[in-house]
Amino acid sequence: MSEALNGQHNNYDESQIQVLEGLEAVRKRPGMYIGSTGPRGLHHLVYEVVDNSIDEALAGYCKNIYVCLDKGNIVTVVDDGRGIPVGEQATMKKPAVEVVLTMLHAGGKFGGEGYKVSGGLHGVGVSVVNALSAWLEVEVYRDGKIHHMRFERGKTVSELKVTGNTRKTGTKITFLPDSEIFETLEFDFDTLSQRLRELAFLNKGIRITFEDKRGEEEIREVYKYEGGVKSFVEYLNKNREPLHKKVIYLEQQKAETSQIEIALQYHTGYNELILSFANNIRTQEGGTHEMGFKMALTRLFNDYARKQNLLKENEANLTGEDIREGLTAVVSVKLLEPQFEGQTKTKLGNTEMRGLVDSFLYEELGTFFEENPSIARKLVEKALSAARAREAARKARELARRKNALETDTLPGKLADCVSNDPAICELFLVEGDSAGGSAKQGRDRRFQAVLPLRGKIINVEKARLDKILANEEIRTIITALGTGVGADLDLSKARYHKIIIMTDADVDGSHIRTLLLTFFFRYMQPLLTAGYVYIAQPPLYLLRKNKKEYYLYNDEQLERLLAEIGRDGIVLQRYKGLGEMNPEQLWETTMDPEKRTLMRVTLDDALRADEMFTVLMGDKVEPRREFIERYARQVRNLDI
Repeated sequence: MSEALNGQHNNYDESQIQVLEGLEAVRKRPGMYIGSTGPRGLHHLVYEVVDNSIDEALAGYCKNIYVCLDKGNIVTVVDDGRGIPVGEQATMKKPAVEVVLTMLHAGGKFGGEGYKVSGGLHGVGVSVVNALSAWLEVEVYRDGKIHHMRFERGKTVSELKVTGNTRKTGTKITFLPDSEIFETLEFDFDTLSQRLRELAFLNKGIRITFEDKRGEEEIREVYKYEGGVKSFVEYLNKNREPLHKKVIYLEQQKAETSQIEIALQYHTGYNELILSFANNIRTQEGGTHEMGFKMALTRLFNDYARKQNLLKENEANLTGEDIREGLTAVVSVKLLEPQFEGQTKTKLGNTEMRGLVDSFLYEELGTFFEENPSIARKLVEKALSAARAREAARKARELARRKNALETDTLPGKLADCVSNDPAICELFLVEGDSAGGSAKQGRDRRFQAVLPLRGKIINVEKARLDKILANEEIRTIITALGTGVGADLDLSKARYHKIIIMTDADVDGSHIRTLLLTFFFRYMQPLLTAGYVYIAQPPLYLLRKNKKEYYLYNDEQLERLLAEIGRDGIVLQRYKGLGEMNPEQLWETTMDPEKRTLMRVTLDDALRADEMFTVLMGDKVEPRREFIERYARQVRNLDI
């Protein structure tokens, strides 16, 4: 059959079997080791090197870590640990530092002697960085000497040699990511600073200095927190109003086998934020330690509520969702042999941690409740209030579902649906105002494009519970149109459109409406963002006419470039302030036509940064919002007030 199909013999024999030696496998399939060759993978290189220094700190030998971004996106990481061993490794007959940097699964983290607790247990970290760098240099400060080696794309180009004397100990690694591998070499300062700050929180007392020397003005930040995860929760809640002043901090050390640290604080808001870590690795998908935390919290609140007669016999138990409303918590465990699901280490699998965290939290937080009855009562009453709101929201959702079948086709001036029933090709435009909505309805391709005009601003979901949110007519209309349900009931498979396009004016009101919608999607329909279904339309800012020709320009750079090419004589320039200024044909041609338009997909690369951003922009506190505006004011263009 294969001969008939291919017209040739099948040449699959022993000559087709290839063996990738050394680090060739990493360069061939980099995504398997660092997740992607985009920005996420690029930043992962820095994390891998820093994690080695953190492991030295966990072992008790490192107090200071220095990270620097130099011009050209060259990265330097220095620590004052013991220094990578430089003696000959018995098996390979090469210096140990060379083995560590050029071989996968080589390191001091397998036998339990070099490191008791470490994050990089797979042993591929720093060698992968070497493989994916155009060049990497290592300096080891050890035994009174400075030892130096250089590598290019994972291969040794300069043997280990002593270049001087020193009294210090530690390791310095400098590398340049390989442009042949990565889509971009541009590191993002905020992304790296967040992770470095995180590591300083998780390892109290360690000083991490971060410098960025790439710009005209150098940036230098120092992270050191004696309070550890307690300071972490204080930092996370800095833009929120706490329900109790002091962060609740609990710690347990089991000889050398495991350590549990939990810090938690409730605030007056409605969103929960639980960050869990295992050996400093952020377990974004949770795992057994997070499961134990949630189980203990739910059991304790219900037991306490019934003991204090806050829950009557005929009343149902509080749910975990009720109890975690307004909770900010950090759960950090350190253990000898963590079992992570996959190299990406996003979920902890050690079954014993569930019981350990559960029993520890139930006992210790229970004691705290007994000793602080006023705080305990306040927290339980908040959970009871959340339960009542949940019941009201459930009734509102049921009402919305009952109305759904009747209202979808009879929304006058609202949803103009498309003909196609295939969600994969269907698009829903959420359009600001009736005027622009009318133009969009006339200009669209009704075969696959639906239009939902929004009248005014939707409710700010950052300041309301779900029952109040569902009482908002515009919100209900959006939920009905999308068909997925909302909150805990959301079912992504029922989405009626796989492109939800926010189309607002290029002014302050338009930006506000866009932010309100994004806040709603982030808090209550996050799977839409995770799936990549949410987009922002990019309408033109200018219409330039010259010599009977029209040019639509989408930013100032395009305008400046065009003016520099054709000059300013005889031009007529129109600045669009609103979508309603365009007729249906113009709106189609510039913003809705799939062949010509530009859409910005809204991604959710970092939920923690997004959570902080929405809290700052849409929360109750004014001062953080003012600080944010002052910090980023220089980057704003086309501000229309």
